[in-house]
Amino acid sequence: MSQPPYVIDQMISAKSIAARIEELSAEIETEFADTDKLVVVGLLRGSFVFIADLVRELDLPVEVDFLEASSYGDAMESSREVRIYKDIRGQIEGRDVLVVEDIIDTGHTLSHVHEFLMTKHPARLKSIALLDKPSRREVDYKADWLGFEIPDEFVVGYGIDYAQRNRNLPYIGKVRFT
Repeated sequence: MSQPPYVIDQMISAKSIAARIEELSAEIETEFADTDKLVVVGLLRGSFVFIADLVRELDLPVEVDFLEASSYGDAMESSREVRIYKDIRGQIEGRDVLVVEDIIDTGHTLSHVHEFLMTKHPARLKSIALLDKPSRREVDYKADWLGFEIPDEFVVGYGIDYAQRNRNLPYIGKVRFT
């Protein structure tokens, strides 16, 4: 199925993202200053660029793991049915965990992942999202740290895709159909 023609307008520059990640990493370091090792769990696939940049800024002992969950598939709208496609590999019982998400939209995915990971009994479970669309929230879930609040726009770049395209853009852009 071919995609309708579109252009991408830059919303958040690569420099702005890098500066915000520096600020967020300092806050995370303060929160987890006493940790033996922080397990940083990236939600695939959209968070892979964000998690890579974030963990490089953290001056903490970290372990990286991934979980794949989605309520979108290739669609532009959330199905509201969250599916776990890939569980984490490591054990998190009694450990400090930070979940890294690309964007909170309806809140269904991160809320479901939080509940799912709590069944594994971590010592602390916190979350961070690069982007937040509070106007779309359907589930009462707030990440512990947020990069940027954005309006209800369809965005791509910095790991976020449209039907598996545009993940490689170094900035966050708004999709405008032509």
